[in-house]
Amino acid sequence: MADTDETKEQEKKDDPKAQKGDKKPFIKGLLSKMTIPVVVVFLAGAGFGLGRFFAGPAETEAAGTAEQDQADKMDDLKADDLAADSQETWYYETLDPVVANLDEPGVTRYVRASLVLEINAEVDQKKGAAFIDEKRHILTNWLNIFFASLSLEDIRGDRNLRTIQSRIRDAFNEKLFPDAKPQIEHILFREFAVQ
Repeated sequence: MADTDETKEQEKKDDPKAQKGDKKPFIKGLLSKMTIPVVVVFLAGAGFGLGRFFAGPAETEAAGTAEQDQADKMDDLKADDLAADSQETWYYETLDPVVANLDEPGVTRYVRASLVLEINAEVDQKKGAAFIDEKRHILTNWLNIFFASLSLEDIRGDRNLRTIQSRIRDAFNEKLFPDAKPQIEHILFREFAVQ
């Protein structure tokens, strides 16, 4: 009996069909399990690629239109005649004072600030003032949120105040003149009181 079992095992080892028969179900199973994820990934990539292909030019045209609108708006604000001696800046002073609670736990501290904007001479004073008047509420809202995010330590000292001025200037230029040359040169504090 032992002889017969050894003979059958030897025949299985020598028979190439028996060896392939054992591997075929394994390979077929592996391929069938891998086919679905590969097809899904391929179709997802193709869908993404087609979406980008069809959406690409429309986004570029929209961005170009927005840049053109901003350039037109800046052309409207430019001063008509820039004489050699009129290269001085002008000041916009009618922003409302801002009162905001500071971010101080346990203690109610607030800051009251009034700002003056120093505007580049390239911007016509009347047109620029009217433009800023339109956007005044957006600027005041941003200032309230900005000051409410500061702590007492953030506003203490001249170095911190200069940092605050530059951050306000950068934010105002971004809000008023996005994708254009910054026109606000400096932010001046008319009033800055902390209580």
